Amino acid sequence: MSSCCTSGFAWNGTPTGRTTKLNDQDTYITGSNKDVAILFLHDIFGWTFRNNRLLADHFAQEVNATVYLPDFFGGEVITEDMLFDPEKFKELDLQGFLQRNGKEVRAESVLGFAGWLRSEMGFKRVGAVGYCWGGWAAFQLGGKGMCDASFLFVLFTRLFTCTYVCECDLRLGLASVADIKAGKNLIDALSVAHPTFLTKEEIDDVAVPVQILAPETDPRFTPELKEHANRVIPSLGVEYDYQYFPGLVHGFSCRADENNEKEKRGLERAKNAVSGWFGQMLHGR
Repeated sequence: MSSCCTSGFAWNGTPTGRTTKLNDQDTYITGSNKDVAILFLHDIFGWTFRNNRLLADHFAQEVNATVYLPDFFGGEVITEDMLFDPEKFKELDLQGFLQRNGKEVRAESVLGFAGWLRSEMGFKRVGAVGYCWGGWAAFQLGGKGMCDASFLFVLFTRLFTCTYVCECDLRLGLASVADIKAGKNLIDALSVAHPTFLTKEEIDDVAVPVQILAPETDPRFTPELKEHANRVIPSLGVEYDYQYFPGLVHGFSCRADENNEKEKRGLERAKNAVSGWFGQMLHGR
């Protein structure tokens, strides 16, 4: 992961949601819609990062959705002050952090939380928004093979490898069987901004409406990947919204400098794009 993923600015403002533990994960929740949910897949600064929570608050209000921002790093936190203090950032074992929180390690918890929203919470429409690290996860959730059958596989693996089976597990399994018969995907639409660790294969496999917010300069979502996405996704039969942000760099949509007019305009445009996208995809407006 390049330095662009760990640089940026923290914003002013006070998050208005609440924190709790859901599906065995610490989670920030904002909004109260019982039918429409958005799963917020955070960047490397995680579920406690103020910017991520402020964005979640905006989406809850502007989309009219309940937004869930879980911890997908198992309690590890890269703090805001590392944005401003290079010496403090040097104390972080970034390579070790990424190994402990790589795709192979965290994909199951991402899948499980999305399945929990659909099956246990009973949301009728579910979107996923992924920033930086969370971009690959959003694409995986929207993949062709990622119907509730995949979640059911994870669930049954858990059931058969654990000595204790709780009532919640059984309810989830029964709900997932019903969703499989109904042909539901885990999510109904996805949006990503400057995704990291995204592969061509994940792009090729997407099966739900896709929005991509792409800055001009991005060593992670490279020109090659941009070209691939813009060539392949329109051929997949899903709605596609590609938005390009000239003059901006990786991380702009969640760590832009509010005092820089160009970055601020890009941030606002990106936030409005996500709200508008999910307003259409999750509410049909």
